Amino acid sequence: MTTAAVREPAPETDDWGIDAVDVDAYLRRIGHPRVEPSAEALRSLHEAHVRTIPFENVDVLLGDHPGIGTDALMRKLVHRRRGGYCFEHASLFAAVLERLGFTVQRRMARVQPHRSGPQTHMMLAVHADGEDYLADVGFGSGILRPMPLRDGATADQGGWEHRIARTADGWMLTKRTAEGWEPQHTSDESSRRPIDYQVAHHYTSTHPDSPFFGRLVVIRLTPGTLRRLVDRELHIEHSDGSTERIPVPPERLGETLRDLDVDLTADELDRLLAALAERERQRDQNR
Repeated sequence: MTTAAVREPAPETDDWGIDAVDVDAYLRRIGHPRVEPSAEALRSLHEAHVRTIPFENVDVLLGDHPGIGTDALMRKLVHRRRGGYCFEHASLFAAVLERLGFTVQRRMARVQPHRSGPQTHMMLAVHADGEDYLADVGFGSGILRPMPLRDGATADQGGWEHRIARTADGWMLTKRTAEGWEPQHTSDESSRRPIDYQVAHHYTSTHPDSPFFGRLVVIRLTPGTLRRLVDRELHIEHSDGSTERIPVPPERLGETLRDLDVDLTADELDRLLAALAERERQRDQNR
């Protein structure tokens, strides 16, 4: 067991903006009562968050992302009932947990560490009932429940088995696939500051090599089914290994997004369609 989250010093000021969080409004958003800190409460809050708030990058494609400050997160994810990607999910969840009395350490992870993935994923270590847990509400909606930060710990995540292992590089999260255990991300126990996530968010939302800059990504996980909309194709993966791919023509994009709990205004939908059409035109020119 690691105790890094326990050693996290309290900031002298509210650098993370947790005072801007309306905890009751957030709890209404995810349909969860106010609770005292415990491992069971963490599990319940984590699952309610993932089931309710979608993973999506629409604002990145529209070029007007409101940022990852707490005020912006409250307006977008809670009051507008939209979703976001890891920096948004994890930042909001961390602030709520701290307001509820949990001890939280914000961490950074390298996605696909066995390949060339960058260290641009935000996740949390949360201390509850004497143990530290990986809380990862923003990992593409792939992690339903927190996992003990304990070497060899495994957990079922909506039908997909995941495992945490202690390695020379830190904590590695892996997922069981037909080919074996596939690395998802690796994180260390370094403490982070708000500027670290601002820099990573800037890269993720603006760099041409970012997987979220040049394509639409919306992901929803329910037990046994993972739905992933990538541009104009809906990928449906089932825990039994079967998959489906469904084309999404422009006239059905709004309906498909609503089915994935992303409800856009008419203007946002028009701008998104135009952005996707422009990116398709550019890809065709570069072939």
